[in-house]
Amino acid sequence: MKKQLILEDGTVFIGEGFGSEANTIGEVVFNTGMTGYQEIISDPSYCGQIVTLTYPLVGNYGINRDDFESISPAIQGFIVKEAADFPSNWRNEKTLHEYFQIKNIPGIAGIDTRKLTRIIRQHGALKGAICGIEEDVDTIVEKLRASKLRNDQVKQVSTKTPYPSPGRGRRVVLVDFGMKHGILRELNKRDCDVIVVPYNTTAAEILNLSPDGVMLSNGPGDPKDVPEAITMINELLGKVPLFGICLGHQLFALACGANTEKMKFGHRGSNHPVKELSTGKVAITSQNHGYTVEEQSIINTRLEVTHIALNDGTVEGLKHKDYPAFTVQYHPEASPGPEDANGLFEQFLTMIESEIQEGASK
Repeated sequence: MKKQLILEDGTVFIGEGFGSEANTIGEVVFNTGMTGYQEIISDPSYCGQIVTLTYPLVGNYGINRDDFESISPAIQGFIVKEAADFPSNWRNEKTLHEYFQIKNIPGIAGIDTRKLTRIIRQHGALKGAICGIEEDVDTIVEKLRASKLRNDQVKQVSTKTPYPSPGRGRRVVLVDFGMKHGILRELNKRDCDVIVVPYNTTAAEILNLSPDGVMLSNGPGDPKDVPEAITMINELLGKVPLFGICLGHQLFALACGANTEKMKFGHRGSNHPVKELSTGKVAITSQNHGYTVEEQSIINTRLEVTHIALNDGTVEGLKHKDYPAFTVQYHPEASPGPEDANGLFEQFLTMIESEIQEGASK
């Protein structure tokens, strides 16, 4: 089944379709991870995007029941150099093709993913379409240039109602902006009593749950498209310890008076080096974001930069100078990726304990 990938700049790639036969439009991005494609496919932060994997062979260990980061994948499409037809792994249950058929996700294989990645690196993330070979290129390009990418991705992937994930430890309210299940797993592993709430939950509603701490999850899109979350975070500051990851980090920065901006092609992969400024220690991290906190905008706030990306110097971590609150742009839960930064969950719980003890001593 021949298919074509058409970019808004008029570039065309011809390849073999797999998965769903449907046509699709989305923002074309790339991920440099060498493994972990199942977690990437099911990461809600890719909502509305067509994901290219730079590693040439994908699907060789199949799809299993355990490695999902969400129940329903939110990607618009998938681009690979080669999709394995006969995966080999003791956990394998189905091929990429079979899984994408079930989830109605179109894929395209057999194209030059190196060339595509160079185009994105040069021009930035582009709108693109995976469609049938019979589609007229000029018509699709015109449609792409006229189309607007949706800006309600968080609403699309966030839980609609609160739900508990019970434990006997400290109570953590986890605000779901497009939460990876890995974050919930790490909190469960530490016996936290977790209550997951929708993205538009108010500060008053969160405080009514009597949390010991609040975690702001990852999620898709532009943080400025979630103004209600910015208001909520601002109203929580100083009342309860906060820990933000990825989109949660960006929303926290906006709530504190800083600014965010769109990156040219973002950080997506599992090998991004990040330096902790206080210790000089470098962690290899998993990342997936297309926006960043503008460093200059932090100067007139009560925020302090704690981590930077060694590849491009962008802001990777923040903490508040007055309140118990810190955030990171990368994913300490990994899934997929290295677990160098996993200790940040202990740091969050230690901060919670310190606040509880300080409150008890007053």
